[in-house]
Amino acid sequence: MIVFPAIDLKGGQVVRLAEGDMARATVYGDDPAAQAMLFAEAGSQYLHVVDLDGSFAGRAENREAVEGILQVFPGHVQLGGGIRTREAVEGWFDLGVSRVVMGTAALKDPQFVRDMAGAFPGGIVVAVDAKDGMVATEGWADVSDVSVVDLARRFEDAGVASLLFTDIGRDGLLKGVNIEATVDLARRVSLPVIASGGVKGLSDIRLLALHEADGIEGVITGRALYDGRLDLAAAIAVAEAG
Repeated sequence: MIVFPAIDLKGGQVVRLAEGDMARATVYGDDPAAQAMLFAEAGSQYLHVVDLDGSFAGRAENREAVEGILQVFPGHVQLGGGIRTREAVEGWFDLGVSRVVMGTAALKDPQFVRDMAGAFPGGIVVAVDAKDGMVATEGWADVSDVSVVDLARRFEDAGVASLLFTDIGRDGLLKGVNIEATVDLARRVSLPVIASGGVKGLSDIRLLALHEADGIEGVITGRALYDGRLDLAAAIAVAEAG
């Protein structure tokens, strides 16, 4: 199982939000590239980066910060946030992004996401963000009438790399991962699932790793790392041990 340390970008700074609320952002640094290097030094070969401003604007808003991360991080960078055109997808891959994450586009323009998954095999991740079991979009500002499972199943045959499942009600709150909902989704679809939202410590990593055979590919963690509640090297070791 893969541990993806998260770098969320707002105004060029490294932040974490509470329940996806831009007004409830905690700033953890003003040098995203330096933060990426710290994660690399702790042994991470993977990174999850989100352009939060881009999620709302529908276009790249923290491009300079992302480019800085790509220049220094030696591993694989997974990027999301406002990526809704072919030009944007191609541009990020050309710069060295390993995988592109699409959320709003997956709900509002599923054919586009399927086209990109076909054009970039293994390069597209579909973000399935949930609030009370329903899909949320536009930086989690809007909640749809589509269920998480229904949206996920639309892409089972599209060639996407994996699903990124986030329980918005836990994100950034250190409440613990919604293990039950995450594993249930993984069991009900044929795509690998990345867990996100609420990681509070090593126990979450250990529990998710036990369900790797159910389809749990990885876990994203942010605030627990920044607050010192989770040691990245230890988390990677537990995840790799399975």
